Amino acid sequence: MKLKNQTIDLGLSGYDELFMTEQERADTRKPKVEELPLTELTPFKNHPFKVKNDAEMAELMKSIADAGVLSPALARPREGGGYELISGHRRLAACKALGMDTMPVIVRKLTDEEAVITMVDSNLQREHILPSEKAFAYKMKYEALKHQGTSSQVGTKLRTDELLAQSSGDSRNQIQRYIRLTNLIPEILQMVDDGKIALTPAVELSYLQPSEQEALFSVMDCDEVTPSLSQAQRLKVPVDKLRSYFRPDTSMKQMTETLVKAMDFYNKHLERQRRDRDAR
Repeated sequence: MKLKNQTIDLGLSGYDELFMTEQERADTRKPKVEELPLTELTPFKNHPFKVKNDAEMAELMKSIADAGVLSPALARPREGGGYELISGHRRLAACKALGMDTMPVIVRKLTDEEAVITMVDSNLQREHILPSEKAFAYKMKYEALKHQGTSSQVGTKLRTDELLAQSSGDSRNQIQRYIRLTNLIPEILQMVDDGKIALTPAVELSYLQPSEQEALFSVMDCDEVTPSLSQAQRLKVPVDKLRSYFRPDTSMKQMTETLVKAMDFYNKHLERQRRDRDAR
């Protein structure tokens, strides 16, 4: 199935222009838009942004069905043939769902680092982004910028996370917090995406070992409770120190369950003391 595509006058977005050659910049012609078969387009490796069948996807599909793909995707040639998609994953999914055979794409030759930076920057412009998406996107771009190092930081004294902050809406410290989320096990990270755990407590939990996180998750999932910031901070205490308060045969799950309940009791005790003081 092929849907009629409208021919429109396309300008270059910032990330396209960034990686143009001097010859391309001097050329007054618009970038070449190719109609590529969907079968030749491969999603970006470890693409951190999810393609969901939600209301936004339904609107995109309706728009494409009515007027075609108005904004071309961006891709780079693959060594083994075909193209790796850099931006336009949702458009690709929508075109496939509509039974289309091709979609408009701008092809650019980019290095691995340039491709990562371009992919992250183009997707961070989206209106709704999950914490996990930001976390892995920032980590990928951080590592790409760090790898570029000698060329991307010439003439500057900025740290890599400061360079990253300059091109995003988050501060250096906030970016570091998001990157910490990549150390969470998938089950707890999903709770962050679902809004069941706030960002700051989640960052504290990211310092726990995976086995400790798994034990904590089993308690939270069973009791349908999540730790507060103060509780999460206390859970960062090294396991070796915690074991001195328990029998040698106590499991990690039992230790975690006991600690969470103890912290709940302690917090309630502090709250009662506060109310007593206010009542005087």
